[in-house]
Amino acid sequence: MSIEYPSVVQDERPVRSLGRALLNGWRKRCPDCANSRMYDGYIKVRRTCPTCGLELHHQRADDAPPYFTISIVGHVVIAGVLVTEKLYAPPEWVHMAVWLPITLLLTLWMLPRIKGALIGLQWSRYMHGFGGHDD
Repeated sequence: MSIEYPSVVQDERPVRSLGRALLNGWRKRCPDCANSRMYDGYIKVRRTCPTCGLELHHQRADDAPPYFTISIVGHVVIAGVLVTEKLYAPPEWVHMAVWLPITLLLTLWMLPRIKGALIGLQWSRYMHGFGGHDD
């Protein structure tokens, strides 16, 4: 007695370029056309792209952008603090005067870009409604 599995239907959807989608997202542009801004505000995603009509409200970036931002900024800042301390041994107030603003500015600069790249990833892989159906 053998078990027969239903045949797998080949996916007929066109291939979306992951690299292009990530780059467009990083630039805070629509992952499909790259002509319009992805955000209405700092990190508030538009419902649809005004140029190509792509519905962007499907995105589910959730907690991933802050997580990746904290991880990247943390590694950069801690490495900088350790190297600065080892080479120059400045007083603590110098560390605070230098590294707190760098941490804040780097975090604020990276967060919308990482969120855009994650939305681009979701679009390129037909995730979370970007494939024409709800999950």
